[in-house]
Amino acid sequence: MNQDLLIRLFKSIEGDKNDDIVKVAQKIIEDENVKGHTKLAERLKGILFKNLSTHEIFNKELRTLLPNGAFIPTDKRNNIPLATSINHHDLRHEMILPDEIENKINRIEKEFSARERLASFGLKPKKKILLYGSPGCGKSMSAERIAWTIGLPFLKVRLDAIISSYLGESASNLKKLFDSLNGYPCVLLLDEFDYIAKTRGNMQDVGEMHRIVNILLNLLEDYNAPGILIATTNIEGTIDKAIFRRFDDIIEIPKPGKEEIVRLLKSTLSTIEIDTKVKLQIIAEKLENFSAALIVKVAQDAAKFSVIQGRKIVNQTDLTKAVEENRLYNSK
Repeated sequence: MNQDLLIRLFKSIEGDKNDDIVKVAQKIIEDENVKGHTKLAERLKGILFKNLSTHEIFNKELRTLLPNGAFIPTDKRNNIPLATSINHHDLRHEMILPDEIENKINRIEKEFSARERLASFGLKPKKKILLYGSPGCGKSMSAERIAWTIGLPFLKVRLDAIISSYLGESASNLKKLFDSLNGYPCVLLLDEFDYIAKTRGNMQDVGEMHRIVNILLNLLEDYNAPGILIATTNIEGTIDKAIFRRFDDIIEIPKPGKEEIVRLLKSTLSTIEIDTKVKLQIIAEKLENFSAALIVKVAQDAAKFSVIQGRKIVNQTDLTKAVEENRLYNSK
């Protein structure tokens, strides 16, 4: 059945959880998830949620979408999932990093793959990782790459669902998520980690944020799930020092150097011809202190200039123009 027909069908469904049509709808959602049609499954789930007479029933019946009996819990007020699952084939994994950083990430992957051998010697792989650095330099992508390489499911914590204005609910949401995934092997990403891990010495924060930090300290201390927990932050200095000590490894993802910039440009422009007169080293000098994401955008913009003008070959002028246009977006 095509997508439009499914959506029309789901919009017509009403009733109780015990109705046969609702059970069939739940099975359709599960099947679409298995097929990898996660966006369609989420849309169908949202439609069904609106039509069911009791939100709590929907929450209990449809939240179990992970293997091994694990589930992604929802927040109490709006039934929003506390984490988002990303399909393996959608994970970004082709990265260009300095050799030192590449070796550190590769070591995390190798240690996890060798966890059984390590256990026979009473050793454990690194399972709690903190990545920090400027925006757009590949922190989240590094987490996705680790999940892709070691073959684990990838879940991203939804801070918009975790944080609540009601007293005690934010800490409760965080604990509920960790408890639910305690036996589920996955890479769990806490992106923009500093938002919930601010130092307790910040007098502008209300008591609720202090409670979240205290819960987080306990969760990190006791974390022994079969997967890997990865947190990312742009602002290293604002994180509570006690939390830093809970991580097995802390890695800075730096802005690309000249060598990495040239490799990024070549990689991004690999589907289009580059004029032999182009001096990528000169372009790389102009792109110093740019983030990896912005460098990719510069290369893509240059390629677009060429294609739109019907040349289908990128020249020095295209790249120089793209650099200048994107300079304003560069946060130094």
